[in-house]
Amino acid sequence: MPPNVAVAIELSEDERAQLEAWTRRRTSAQALAQRARIVLAAAEGLKNTEIAERLGISRNMATTWRSRFAEHRLDGLLDEPRPGRPRTITDEQVEEVIVKTLETTPKDATHWSTRSMAREVGLTQSAVLRIWKAFGLQPHRQETWKLSRDPQFIAKVRDVVGLYLNPPERAVVLCVDEKSQIQALDRTAPILPLLPGTPERATHDYKRAGTSSLYAALDLTSGKVIGRLHSRHRAIEFKQFLRTLDREVPTELDVHVVLDNSSTHKTPAIQRWLAAHPRFVLHFTPTSSSWLNLVERWFAELTTKKLRRGAHRSVRALNDDIRTWIDTWNNDPRPFVWTKTADQILDSIARYCERINESRH
Repeated sequence: MPPNVAVAIELSEDERAQLEAWTRRRTSAQALAQRARIVLAAAEGLKNTEIAERLGISRNMATTWRSRFAEHRLDGLLDEPRPGRPRTITDEQVEEVIVKTLETTPKDATHWSTRSMAREVGLTQSAVLRIWKAFGLQPHRQETWKLSRDPQFIAKVRDVVGLYLNPPERAVVLCVDEKSQIQALDRTAPILPLLPGTPERATHDYKRAGTSSLYAALDLTSGKVIGRLHSRHRAIEFKQFLRTLDREVPTELDVHVVLDNSSTHKTPAIQRWLAAHPRFVLHFTPTSSSWLNLVERWFAELTTKKLRRGAHRSVRALNDDIRTWIDTWNNDPRPFVWTKTADQILDSIARYCERINESRH
């Protein structure tokens, strides 16, 4: 056959079915799908130049894979083994590392480390680390969780999330909670400043000077915060905070309050106050579901940016510092935007529960 004449391609029914499957399957590599299209076009009788124009590829590419198929058929379209160092870790060794990581613990610890697992299975630490990374295993990490047992869990999730995603007109939505027992702590020695090559240093021990409790209401739309500090957190203080909100929010607006199921929020005195102020509507989060209240996200900001590394010699100094921080926040408020729907949250919880149940079988 003259060198410039393209080799004719004839396909069996099985070959055609396999090639068409490669072009349609989402899991096929794009390179393999492209090669299958080249061969199918060649089987239609197209020349290499015509195939290149149809598929937007070079003529050389069309020629190469047409010839590879003519010589090796379907196997000719698959990638050949690449040169390089052969694998030194077998599938059985990988499986052993995964099984031991998931189903056992070392005799002298609560979890595996790369060093202890390497000793156990006879591999290097770097090999164990690569296997863990490939399969998303992190034995050194532990997260906390708690599944709500509230019989009205679904209804409350839909209520609160619906409020976040579609706030009512002529109303303000406030996420309310109290951060209780904030300790005024002073270090037993001065904090040493940050220096090049040396982090800020503080003594591990401290002196307690008392505690304070912060009631906070986060405006869902603006991100501004109304905060009041008290020495205690009882129904009396919560009622005082409701009065504060009543003064702060314009009278023509309804007030929808998202809060938890604390007993201080449901006393007869609170019920009487709410009955006398019908524009206030309470929306309770499910039990053990503080993550559903956006003010908790703001409390996290307060803790990490002000309280955790602060030093206060008195409750008064602590309260002044918190008030200043709230004023600074309100000068440039940043609302926290809720994005997940109730269905997405409930589906995510259901999937997690299924995974946990399957892992126990």
